[in-house]
Amino acid sequence: MSTEAYCGRWRTRADVEAQVAGAWRVVGAYAADGAQVGFARAVSDGAGFAYLADVFVAPEHRGHRLGHRLVETMVDHGPGADFRWVLFTRDAHGLYASHGFAEPGERAMVRQARGALAAPQA
Repeated sequence: MSTEAYCGRWRTRADVEAQVAGAWRVVGAYAADGAQVGFARAVSDGAGFAYLADVFVAPEHRGHRLGHRLVETMVDHGPGADFRWVLFTRDAHGLYASHGFAEPGERAMVRQARGALAAPQA
């Protein structure tokens, strides 16, 4: 993720390890040889709200609905199936829309992280 995913290029390995350790839920996808080829993480209050983050599929495994399966497993087939979910994405809007995500309404507001404007862009 640190070299392929636009959302992760600014993070160190220690950052990612801390984010995974503090995650509410993590879903992985693995090839037959055991290599990890997909990943998604969520942060939640555990009662009614969850944030979907870092959905990533290795480039050579894209195009086989693996991203859909990661999102479906995380959002629809787990303890947060009835929660309000949010996410931020620069691409793959169609993937998320097919799982019930929509553009935020007039009530949505976002405070960018400090330094977010300086983060590398793809």
